[in-house]
Formats: sequence, C-alpha cells, structure tokens
Amino acid sequence: MYFSDVVHSDNHYDAVLVGGGIMSATLAVLLNEVAPEMRVLIVERLHSPALESTAAINNAGTGHAANCELNYTPMLPDGQINPSKALAINHAFEQSLEFWASLTEVGKLDPQKFINNLPHISFVWGEQDVSFLKERYRKLSSFLAFADMEWSNDFGELADWMPLVMDGRPFGQSIAATRISRGTDIDFGALTHSYFDLLQVSGALDVKFSTEVSDLKKDSDDNWRIYLEDANGINDICTPFVFLGAVGGALTLLQKSGIPESYLYGGFPVSGQWLVCSDNCLTEKHNAKVYGKAKVGAPPMSVPHLDSRWIDGKRSLLFGPFAGVSTKFLKNGSYWDLFKSISKYNFGAMTQVGIKNVDLVKYLFGQLRLDHFDRINSLRDFLPKGDPKDWKLSVAGQRVQIIKRTSKGGVLQMGTEVVTSSDGSLAALLGASPGASTAVTIMLEVLQRCWADKMASDQWQKRLRRLLPSFQKDLLSEPSIFLQTRKRSSSLLNLI
Repeated sequence: MYFSDVVHSDNHYDAVLVGGGIMSATLAVLLNEVAPEMRVLIVERLHSPALESTAAINNAGTGHAANCELNYTPMLPDGQINPSKALAINHAFEQSLEFWASLTEVGKLDPQKFINNLPHISFVWGEQDVSFLKERYRKLSSFLAFADMEWSNDFGELADWMPLVMDGRPFGQSIAATRISRGTDIDFGALTHSYFDLLQVSGALDVKFSTEVSDLKKDSDDNWRIYLEDANGINDICTPFVFLGAVGGALTLLQKSGIPESYLYGGFPVSGQWLVCSDNCLTEKHNAKVYGKAKVGAPPMSVPHLDSRWIDGKRSLLFGPFAGVSTKFLKNGSYWDLFKSISKYNFGAMTQVGIKNVDLVKYLFGQLRLDHFDRINSLRDFLPKGDPKDWKLSVAGQRVQIIKRTSKGGVLQMGTEVVTSSDGSLAALLGASPGASTAVTIMLEVLQRCWADKMASDQWQKRLRRLLPSFQKDLLSEPSIFLQTRKRSSSLLNLI
C-alpha cells in the first residue's frame, strides 16, 4: 500500500521528482516499472522537459562508455594505468543499453529517435602521449569489455578512421589512435521526451511545468511538504519521498531541505562553450567521437574532443569544450546562485578548495581571454585545415562541480554523487559528467538507498530482473553474463 492510497487527495504523491531532465525521467520510468500503482509527480521550472543539461547541445549529447575518454584511465606514479573508473563507467553504460533494449522489446521505446551508431576514437600526438595511449590500450584490451579495441599508428589507416583529422597533418608526426567501432551518440533530450511520452500515455505520471520549488520541509507527520510556485501563486503538496534531480539547482534545494547531510556540500559553477559546425560537406566526412588528451596541468573538464552529434535530428560537429566563468547554477538560472549557496557550513571548504586549486582558477580565467581565432587554433590540433568561417561559438549548459567538506578539508570532486537523508526520504544528485550516460545505474543506487525494503522484496526483484537481467551481477567476473548483456544491447544497436 502506498501513501496516495491511504491519503486520498490531489496534492498527495508517493514520490515527487524535482527537475524534468534525464535523471528524474529515468527514475520515474524505473518506479513505474517496479510499482505501476505509485502516484508520481515531476516538477519542472521551465516550460518543457530536457531544456537544461539534458539537452544535446548542453553537454549531455554523447554516450560515455569510457571507450575513448582518456581522463577515465589515469596513469599512476609507477607508470601503470588505473582502469577502475573506465570499467565502472563502461558497466554503467552497458546497463543503460540493457534497460533501453528491454523497453524497446516491449514497444515502449523507439531507439531510432535517440541513438546513433558512432565509433569512439582516442587520438594523441607526441612521443609521451603515444606511449601513454599504447599502455592504455594494452591494459584495457585485456578486459572483455574492451576486447574489440583497435590500435593503430599507421598514417593511412588513421586517415580511413578519421579523414578530416588527418587531412593536412604532417606525415612524419608521431601519432596514434585507438578505436572502438561499437560506439554511440545519444540524444538524451530526445530520450527524455520519449520517457515522458510513455509515462503520460500510460497515465503513470503527473507533470507540472513552469513551476518552481520555492521551499521544502518536513511536516508533523514526517512527510515532505513541498511549496510550488507558478503563475497562479504558491501551493503545497505532500510526499514521503522527494528526489532532487534539477542538475545545478539540486544543491540549492538540498540546502533548503535542512537535512544534516546538506551541510557537507558546496558547489563551483563552470559554464561551457562549443565550436559548432553544421556544414554538410564537413559533417558527412567525420563519423566519430575523437577524444584527445588534456594538456599537462589542465583539469579533467578540459579534455578536448571533436564530436559528431545529432541535435534535434540534425547532424553537427562540435569541438571543445571551452570553459567559462559564471555564478549561475543553471543556464536559465540567476547570477546570485553561487552567492546564495554559500553558508557557514561550506564556506571553509570552499575557501580551501580555492586555495588548493589556483591552477584551475587560472585556467578558467585564461579561457575567458580566448577569442575566436584562439579557439580555432585549438581546433587545428584536431583539424589542421579548420576554417574559422565554418565554426560558430555556442554556449553549452552549466556544470556545478561538487565541493565537499571532508576530514582532510575541502575537496573539489569532478564526478557525480548521490546524497541521501539518513531516513531515505530524500535523495539529491550533485555533480556533472558522466551523469546522463550512467543515469540508469545512478537511479538504481537511489532506489537501493531510499527504497531498500522494497528493493529486497520478491516483487521488485522479479520486475527489475525482467528489465535488467544482469542486475546485481558482476560482469567483470562473470563473462557469460557479460556476453549475454552485450548480445542484448547489440540487438538494440542493430535496430538503428
């Protein structure tokens, strides 16, 4: 029996999910699959879903599987490659593919609306980086997940893999690349719209657009009272569970909740920019995601890459990202967001992070000084014949990097983190990449933390395993399970 069954009222919900992006949409679909009788509400401050970080142009238009992202395989002081993060991210993306395959099999998703096949390539130049890439290839290709990775330092072969990148490149340059042909490009904005469509057709979801959460607090019955503001004024709703998935806006709402766990966190906003090319003559010649290696001393967020992307069904080339400085937590947010987030609980940690990361601050302000021709010069490391006339600057979404107070002082964290209250009644997702690509795994973590009793029930277990046959299995140690999972996801990709 659920809360909405006991309390019969239009303003009572079993779960309220704040934010209309890929995270809330994924959680809503999961909840509907395991407990279709639940009454769920999504609250979105904008007029439509997926307009912030989930939109393809706002950073999320990719399919992170650790195939080519070199920052996921750092080199240890002893010269060894650490593959742990790459393996975890690859497993999470396989879980996303498995989830989409299950929904496709029962006619709830059309993969042609949001996914495209696209090789993933890592490309480097210079003896030191070539040596790094070769060691990375040796390490990763020893795992089943990366067994089909290809290596080449042959100029002609690389010209076949990425003709635009090789056109005009000095023949004697020390270069190398790895490729995984089984890569993807995901339009997470389109996927989120598909999720909303299937939920609303089934009647499983209420949605309030153009509505902002102004406050939330526990009431006398230990439920969450959430205050909503729209064009008609302020009203309130009640729920035993709330998920804060409003990307950069999640930190502000987490702080308003007043749970003790919120005191540990602050945030540092970073804006992004891309060079975008829509010239068909160029977009048709480049068919890959090509990732390079960040320069020495540069932060992980600065890893340069040249992407083929499908945005609203149209193919484009994106190069970047270039960083910017903004005090907004959302692209459509307020310049006061950062200042309002500073409190007596996180001020010390934020100050310590600023002192420890002087190089990052210098990097960000250095990015502000770039003009169009500076950015084109960076592009020409990838496209030697890059023409300024073909490329325009586009502003991407906001990222809010996590600042966490720890026993060792303030720490700047570059990934994502799920924060939950001690009673499991509230969960929030903080941080940035590679969030969208690993949304299924992250939302399963939310369910495990906040709905532990239900997750242990036979009913939920049965329904989850129907969706995700590899659920709670270790793909690294069970090759047969991995191959079965890969076979299912390959069948999804074959439909495209």
